[in-house]
Formats: sequence, C-alpha cells, structure tokens
Amino acid sequence: MHWYFVAALLTILTSSQGILTTLSQSNGKYLYDYATVPFLAEVFKLLLSSLLLWRECRVSPSTRVTTEWKSVRLYVIPSIIYLIHNNVQFATLTYVDTSTYQIMGNLKIVTTAILFRLFLRRRLSNLQWMAIVLLTVGTTTSQVKGCGEASCDSMFAAPIQGYMLGVLSACLSALAGVYTEFLMKKNNDSLYWQNVQLYTFGSIFNMARLVLDDYRSGYENGFWWQRLFNGYSITTWMVVLNLGSTGLLVSWLMKYADNIVKVKSFFMARH
Repeated sequence: MHWYFVAALLTILTSSQGILTTLSQSNGKYLYDYATVPFLAEVFKLLLSSLLLWRECRVSPSTRVTTEWKSVRLYVIPSIIYLIHNNVQFATLTYVDTSTYQIMGNLKIVTTAILFRLFLRRRLSNLQWMAIVLLTVGTTTSQVKGCGEASCDSMFAAPIQGYMLGVLSACLSALAGVYTEFLMKKNNDSLYWQNVQLYTFGSIFNMARLVLDDYRSGYENGFWWQRLFNGYSITTWMVVLNLGSTGLLVSWLMKYADNIVKVKSFFMARH
C-alpha cells in the first residue's frame, strides 16, 4: 500500500470527521453519550488489528512480537493522550461550528513540526519550516476570507471555551502523533501487534472513563453498558467508523511514513 494512497484516504476521512460529528447532534446537543464513541472506535480498531495480526502470524510465523512489559507499557502514554483528545474533540464541537473547528485544527501543523524536531531529533530545512508556516497561514486565510458570511460571524461569536478546547485538541493531536511515531519506529515489531497494544490500552482507559462517569452521576442512568447505544443513529455509527478508520490509517503512516505526511493530509482536508 503506497503512502500517498493512504494519505489521500486519510484526507477524505479527516475532512468528513467534523461534519459527521456535527450532523450527529440534534439542536446542538448530543442525544447519545459521546464518551461511548471513542470507546467503540477503540474496540473496532482492536478487533480488526487482532484479526490482521492473527492472519499475519499464520502467513509468516517469523512475525516479530515484543512482549516484554518494559516495551508494552510505553503504549499507555499515547492511549491516555488519545483518550483526552477524542473527548475534547466532541466537547469542542458543542461550542463552535465545523469551519471554526477546522481553522483551530490548523495549529497542529506547526505544533507537529516543533515536536517532530524536539522529540524525534529530525532536522527540518529552512524551506520546510517556511512551507509549514505558509501552509498554516494559507489554509487559515482561505477559511476566513468570506467574512460577510454567517460562518465567519459565528467564529468570532463562539464562546471562549470553544477556542480553548480547540487549541487543546490541536496540541494533544500533535503530541500523540509524534509520540506514536516514536513507538512505531522504535523497533521492527509487526504494525498489527503495535496496534493491538495501543488499542488495548485505549479500550481499557475509555471504558474506565465510562465507569467514572457512572460513579460521578450516582448511576442514575444505569451502568454504562446498558446505555451504550442509546441515542445512536446511522450518522453516529458513521462517526465511530470514521474515528476507527482514521486511527488505523494514521498508525500506518506513523510506521511507514511520518507525521509531516500526516499533517499534510490534514492540511488538504481543510483547504
């Protein structure tokens, strides 16, 4: 699978993510518990990665799998970051519209480049830095050029919480992406095994969040598994599938390409 095909597919999924999430709302509110969506997306990714790992091991018995705890435990960190990011993303879209969310998401282009340099020790040329800055400025300008439109007005009328959550979402996405790339390229383990580790912790932490929500609410709505699919529509399931597929494609890019390719895909999705 060529990286540019994956990047193109990721562009399509990313561009539709905010739109689908907004469409899943009713009168600006979620009829479902949005914390269940990242959980189901993690389970989907875990099941698919496990199936692909099983198939790979059958075809190639020499598939490399590192099971030492000192290696496995490293996947706890990105799982926690992605947990926070996914929930922040849903919360952000309750305050701002899709266009505003995408504008703020462009911050991850520069943030990723900075973390790319600091954590992975990758040198970027002056031309690359200039290109990244121009990508950010250019795509933001293209989003706000129609200031007579309602979408532009709504951007400036959005509550401050929306802007803060949007910036936090962009920073968390960049941090999780760079750290995940570090893990993916740390050894020659099977991509599917690395995914199984990442998504196992992701499923556990997302489930823990649901249990904590139950405890905080005094179980007034019952246990989380009893309301897991409450309020779900076809659009909600499309959001789950979108999140799951995006995660799998991003992990592939982390393994065989890098974060710069990923943020270029995000740029194309927002341009």
